[in-house]
Amino acid sequence: MSAAWAERAPKAARDYMDGRRLDEVECIVADIAGVARGKAMPASKFAHQDKFYLPNSIFLQTITGEWADNPSGAFTEPDMILTPDYSTATAAPWTADWTMQVIHDAMDQQGNPVPIAPRNVLKRVVGLYRERGWRPVVAPEMEFFLVARNVDPNQPIIPPMGRTGRRAAAKQAYSMSAVDEYGKVIDDIYDFAEAQGFEIDGILQEGGAGQIEINLNHGDPVALADEIFYFKRLIREAALRHDCFATFMAKPIEGEPGSAMHIHHSVVEIATGRNIFSDERGSETEAFLHFIGGMQRHLPAAVALLAPYVNSYRRYVPDFAAPINLEWGRDNRTTGLRVPISGPEARRIENRLAGMDCNPYLGIAASLACGYLGLLEQEGPRAECLGDAYMSRDELPYNLGDALDIMSESSAMRGVLGEEFAAVYESVKRNEYKEFLQVISPWEREHLLLNV
Repeated sequence: MSAAWAERAPKAARDYMDGRRLDEVECIVADIAGVARGKAMPASKFAHQDKFYLPNSIFLQTITGEWADNPSGAFTEPDMILTPDYSTATAAPWTADWTMQVIHDAMDQQGNPVPIAPRNVLKRVVGLYRERGWRPVVAPEMEFFLVARNVDPNQPIIPPMGRTGRRAAAKQAYSMSAVDEYGKVIDDIYDFAEAQGFEIDGILQEGGAGQIEINLNHGDPVALADEIFYFKRLIREAALRHDCFATFMAKPIEGEPGSAMHIHHSVVEIATGRNIFSDERGSETEAFLHFIGGMQRHLPAAVALLAPYVNSYRRYVPDFAAPINLEWGRDNRTTGLRVPISGPEARRIENRLAGMDCNPYLGIAASLACGYLGLLEQEGPRAECLGDAYMSRDELPYNLGDALDIMSESSAMRGVLGEEFAAVYESVKRNEYKEFLQVISPWEREHLLLNV
C-alpha cells in the first residue's frame, strides 16, 4: 500500500496490509439491485490513477442482465467519472491474493453527482436533512438464510446440513445450539468482518431453518449502507467456504419466515447533538410523532424500493412474523412501525417493512424519505396500536406492479428521491416484472394443466 493510500484509508485497511504487498484493487459501485459493478486493476496502477470510467447504463441493467428502456430517451451510454472514496477502502480477505475493495463516487462529466446512482440517492436524502440542521442516524438489522447448495433453479431451496449431520431445523429462534450447527460459517463471518473493520453488535438464530440475524451498531446512513453492501458479499463468501449458500432473498423457502432488513431511525440536531425525538425532560416530542406520521402516510409509495422483486411480496403474508401493516406501537413487534424500549437519548423508530433483498442504499433512503416528509408536514400519526396489529386493515401493495403504480403517483416521494432516479428505477422494475409474468410456474402446471 502506497504512502498516499495509507494516509487516506481506514485503520483496518492499513492494518490488513501492514507488511504485505498489495496485489489488486477492486473499484466498485452499487447498481440498482445493489450488485457490485466496476473493474479490478493491479494495485500499482490504482496507486497512480485518480479516476476511471464506466457507462451510466449499468443503472439500467435488470437483475436478469437485460436492459431497461432509458426514460430520458437515447441509449447513448455516456461515461461516468468514478473517483475512489478512500474512506470505504476495505480488505477482501477471502481472495487468494492481497486484495482491497474501494467504493467509488459516480459523477457525470460536468462534475455533478449522477442522480440515478443508488449511493448518490441516499446522499441526496441525507443532504436534505442536513439543510434543515438535522443528522439522521440509522441502525440496520440483517436477516438471511444459509441454505444447501442449489445449482438447479427448478429444485426448491432446502436448509443446509449442520455439524450434527442433520438439516438445520426451523422454529429455533434465539437457540445457541442452532447457531452452533453452522458455527464454522459464523466464525468466518466474524473473521472477515474484523479484517474489514466492521463491528457486529450481535448474531442470533432467527425463526427459519438456517436463518440468521446480524445487528449493526447505529451510525451514519451512508456508512452503514456501505457496510451492508460489503456484508452481503462477505457473508456469501463465508458460506461458500463451507459448502453452502447464503441468500438474502426475501422468501427463499416455502413455509418458512421471510428475511427482513429492519431499520432503526433517530434524528440528531446538528447544532446541539440532541436527539430531536426527546425533549429536555426525556419525553417524546412532536417531531417524534411527526416522523411516525410521515412514515404511515408515505411508506406505501416507498414499498417498491423496500420490496423490489416479485419474491419480496411472498414475505408479506399473515402469520409469518412479517409486519404487513402501517400501525405503530411501543415495544409491539406485530406493528410495521415499532418503538423499541430505550432511554430518551436513544429514542428511535424501527421500520420493519423492508426486505433484506432491497438495495441497502435505496431501502434506507426510502425509509428516511418518509420520515423527512413527516417532519416537514408536521402531522401526527393515527392512534397507537395497543393490540395485535396483524389483524389490522390492508394498506400496502401486495405485488410489485401495484407498488410501482403507487410510487409513480407520489410526487412527494419522487421529489425527495429525485425525478430522474424514480423514472429509471420504475423502468428497470417494470422490465423485471414483465419478464416474471412470462414465466409459467410449477403451481400453474400442477393445478391448471389438466383441471381447467
